[in-house]
Amino acid sequence: MRKTSLILLGAFLGAGTSMVATQTQLLSGPAAVAASAETYRQLSLFGDVFEKVRTDYVEKPDESKLIEAAVNGMLTSLDPHSSYMDAKAFRDMQTTTRGEFGGLGIEVTMEDGLIKVVTPIDDTPASKAGLLANDIITQIDDDQVQGLTLNQAVDKMRGPVNSPVKLKISRKEAKEPLDVTLTRDVIKIRPVRSRTEGGDIGYVRLTQFNEQTFDGLRTAIDKLNADIGADKLKGYVLDLRNNPGGLLDQAVLVSDAFLDRGEIVSTRGRNPDETQRFSAKVGDLTKGKPIVVLVNGGSASASEIVAGALQDHKRATVLGTRSFGKGSVQSIIPLGGSGALRLTTARYYTPSGRSIQAKGIEPDIEVTQDVPDELKGKDETKGEAGLKGHLKQKDTEERGGSSAYVPPDPAKDKQLTAAVDFLHGIQKGAANQQKPSVPN
Repeated sequence: MRKTSLILLGAFLGAGTSMVATQTQLLSGPAAVAASAETYRQLSLFGDVFEKVRTDYVEKPDESKLIEAAVNGMLTSLDPHSSYMDAKAFRDMQTTTRGEFGGLGIEVTMEDGLIKVVTPIDDTPASKAGLLANDIITQIDDDQVQGLTLNQAVDKMRGPVNSPVKLKISRKEAKEPLDVTLTRDVIKIRPVRSRTEGGDIGYVRLTQFNEQTFDGLRTAIDKLNADIGADKLKGYVLDLRNNPGGLLDQAVLVSDAFLDRGEIVSTRGRNPDETQRFSAKVGDLTKGKPIVVLVNGGSASASEIVAGALQDHKRATVLGTRSFGKGSVQSIIPLGGSGALRLTTARYYTPSGRSIQAKGIEPDIEVTQDVPDELKGKDETKGEAGLKGHLKQKDTEERGGSSAYVPPDPAKDKQLTAAVDFLHGIQKGAANQQKPSVPN
């Protein structure tokens, strides 16, 4: 079965049983046979319970759902990030990691039970058809939107490329609703956004690590370098705040974009021969320009790999608040046409050999935001350490999450302001120097 390494932020509840599996490995001879016999006895017990539920429950149960629930219960008992995905959940996960789908090209939100257009994406069916920000979608293919969840409405607008979809649009300026028929096209999720800050700083925000992330980052760096000018450009702000993670290979590529050499990350499974090490190749896309990495309590997994690698190599200054602390790797294991397993198969370690599991990345410079009174107490994430059944680290002090608040107005963003000020005050310093990775 093909495995895809995926690092995702999760919040599933469960109780850890990994120690039991480790102990079972140590058994041999008669004891191992006895353990195997006990295992099969337990499986027989499951069969007995299933049969009783199937035949005697007060209402006829859906047998396939019973099996799915039992499998998911087994997996979620391991740790918060292992789970079973049915066929639809697996397809949705693939869409997220692939970063493209058949759709219309509009960012939408739910308002008063209706779908409101936030913005049409340039050069997509939505923008070509003239959809505007603040348009209200009241019907999709003659079906009322009222009563649908946001996800249900989005699912109805997505579909096979070149297939039609009809929308009824309510627009403030129009007396009558507008009927618009669009043809679905390939829509790419934009995981990278960039702009110039202060006239001489390149700002790059990564919202997730999907298959489009590294290419988007490279394009953003090239554009910023051209717009600002290599001589004028003082450095880059890499914003990983509230980025929940994504694909491991993309985290490696993003880290490599700023490094010329050294280890980026290592992953270590239950068996020593499963250890993998990922190293940087020659070629820093920023030509050694200073970098500030922004993190907060919502920065997890792949974001922490990037922040940890650049911090360990002294290639960047990490600024903000402590990250989430998810230091494990999940493998996605397809199960034919019946979905897939999301199974924790390894821990990851930064170049210096540290695990951030249930601990997080501590910023080099801590900067907190001014949180509005109505959000105080609600802006803090639990962090990995706050998830029931999370993997434990021996002899390590666990740390909870931190604030994940980012002001919608960049002018009030104290962390971004501090990052820009820091880069304006740096010419040649520690954050612009690399050192070899520490062996581990």
